[in-house]
Amino acid sequence: MHLDLNLLTVLEALVEEGSVAGAAARLRLSSPAVSRSLGRIRRLTGDEILVRTGRTMTRTPYALAVRDDVGELLRQAGQLLAPSGSLDLATLERVFTLRAHDALTAAIAPALVSDVLRSAPGVRLRFLTETPHSTDDLRHAVVDLELGSSVPNAPELRHDVLGRDPLLVVLRRGHPAAARLNVPVYAALPHVVVSRRGRLADPVDDALAEHDAQRLVVASVGTIAAAAQIVAGTDAVLTAPGGMIDSATAAFDLLTTPIPLNLPSPQVVSVWHQRSDSDAAHAWLRERVRVAVKGLLNDVVLTPSNTAASS
Repeated sequence: MHLDLNLLTVLEALVEEGSVAGAAARLRLSSPAVSRSLGRIRRLTGDEILVRTGRTMTRTPYALAVRDDVGELLRQAGQLLAPSGSLDLATLERVFTLRAHDALTAAIAPALVSDVLRSAPGVRLRFLTETPHSTDDLRHAVVDLELGSSVPNAPELRHDVLGRDPLLVVLRRGHPAAARLNVPVYAALPHVVVSRRGRLADPVDDALAEHDAQRLVVASVGTIAAAAQIVAGTDAVLTAPGGMIDSATAAFDLLTTPIPLNLPSPQVVSVWHQRSDSDAAHAWLRERVRVAVKGLLNDVVLTPSNTAASS
């Protein structure tokens, strides 16, 4: 069936005005044009819509029954076809699903949730943890926004580099190597790595190899929290982005110090599907995430209260 949705506008005017002339005046159309549309509506619905009663027209029971439905359909169509740039945060009701490393979620979620509650109380955020393997969840709209460290290769995925998170070495308080962490000392220490895939090596090993050094990775765990627990109870150290480990170091009373290697700071990248480019609500979410991440990265500074040098 090939439907002309303009007929809904005519149908609404007919059932509201109760006459062809009244509908024509309301729509600023000629009476013959509205009569032709009424004929098409009658053929589609199998109902007369308006019937003559003496010198006036009377709405049929069907016309009266669909009166509210037609108005609601037109309202919904108007919302659907409204300019995508229009956004009313006070009335916005939506659930956004974000995926990120558990440590990054823990670091930005408090500020992000507070921001959303204040500006868009009808919005709900659902945080998912990273999976061991790549997925098509962005493509299939399972996830709205992913936060990671890699720039996507797929042409349908958009991305924004939000900043860089400097690498820090995490040690327990009172660690014997805290005040003299050069490359040889660092390489000789036992290490814990965080890997969602269970890897026992990362770019740190490549950087050490350039110094003809090699480290011993004693454990690979899936979360920052688990790594922090190991560091707190042993002489093992953890190397990780400072913003992501800030809450863990505070919780376990750990020390941090810059890594004694020339390694680039990992970047924080937000990724979304191109279908969301012109979605005003999604654009608003991306900006709020950007602000939350910027605030996190700006807080990653070495002060006397949290550095290994202060011990």
